[in-house]
Amino acid sequence: MNRFFLSPAASRGLALLREAGHEAWVVGGCVRDMLLGQIPKDYDITTSARPEETKAVFTGYRIIETGLRHGTVTVILDGEPLEITTYRVDGDYSDARHPDGVTFTRSLREDAARRDFTMNAMAYAPGEGLQDFFGGQADILDARIRAVGDPVRRFQEDALRILRGLRFASVLGFSLEEATEAAARQEAGRLGQISAERVSAELGKLLTGRDAGRILRAYPDILGQILPELLPMVGFNQRNVHHCYDLLTHTAEAVNHVPPELHLRLAMLLHDVGKPLCFSIGEDGQGHFYGHARESARLAGEILRRLRFPNQLREKVETLVRYHDAVLEEDPRILRRWLNRLGEETFFDLILIQRGDTATLAPAYRGRAAHFERLEALAREILAEEPCLQVKDLAVNGRDLMALGLEGREIGNALRFLLDQVLEGKLPNERTCLLENLPESCRGTPPDDRGKNGA
Repeated sequence: MNRFFLSPAASRGLALLREAGHEAWVVGGCVRDMLLGQIPKDYDITTSARPEETKAVFTGYRIIETGLRHGTVTVILDGEPLEITTYRVDGDYSDARHPDGVTFTRSLREDAARRDFTMNAMAYAPGEGLQDFFGGQADILDARIRAVGDPVRRFQEDALRILRGLRFASVLGFSLEEATEAAARQEAGRLGQISAERVSAELGKLLTGRDAGRILRAYPDILGQILPELLPMVGFNQRNVHHCYDLLTHTAEAVNHVPPELHLRLAMLLHDVGKPLCFSIGEDGQGHFYGHARESARLAGEILRRLRFPNQLREKVETLVRYHDAVLEEDPRILRRWLNRLGEETFFDLILIQRGDTATLAPAYRGRAAHFERLEALAREILAEEPCLQVKDLAVNGRDLMALGLEGREIGNALRFLLDQVLEGKLPNERTCLLENLPESCRGTPPDDRGKNGA
């Protein structure tokens, strides 16, 4: 059975280049994905054609001159973008990210030799088969990530490759080959030269990988170059009966106990990052971390700003970290309060965070699964009743209160008072009842009565 499934656009792109007398192959990640039995999200093409020759082949098609300096032309075929790059040899990488210049070549092997890992250095074309100069297929079968050529040189050329290697290990469940791992540790200090946006993109993919916890445990020295706040957590003995792991191990285990959604994984990664700053030993001889949730939320905000994560994501993570150790009681009145404070989506995310955190405590303290199930069921029962959880849900509004003579801040204060009464279950959310139970202190002078005292 043919493992190579090319999109119609990729097949046509290869055919047009070959009909014009040029070599052409799909290359890199799409070949790797096909060998892994996955359908590629996109296809890159490498060719012996020079950029101007590529443009001539695709006359009549929409062309985006993506990076002519580096030999890349993007062609839109059937609505699908194809990046088509001339075989090339890269020059020096003075910025540890991009080659200062490139030299075009007619050799596919020379082009493959510049790539990062063997599994990304293979090429395929219909009728020609697989070109695998550096043993990428064998490395995939052995679940191994190995640099092409000298790993130290590969990482010196582009330090982001270090994070890419860890990301692939997390996503694919692979391990770094010994020399590649040693070089990654040796050159990890170069990660400080990489832009925050590129670092955060790789970190996000790493964290949502199936083996994120294993990578966090194995490479804190590398990840600490971009997240120095993790380093004090390494080997940190929590000295508390509730915990059986050091702080970093607990965190890594907890990351794998929440769904692979970025905001949940980030919240789990950072939920205890403030603990080393809040550590104290009580009279009972136990380690305590008073205020660590607040401190962790503060640090989480700083970290996510520094790495240029989107504000909305940062705010969501900060909220989950701030409340990760909040006591959620199985009480409808209390749960209505939490739903009011957090909103439906964040409330259920918080339950996931607390589940993950609890699952990695000492064995004697992990038996709270039934509690979380009851919490979730009770919250869903409350929501099924379409409860009043926000001011906008009240059966009265600002216009109703203006008719009673309230103005400005009085209106907001009165609405918040009524919402509080409804949340507490003291009043039903019914218009007449709410207006009748508005206290005198919240009542104003009806508009028609103003100015009647001789004014």
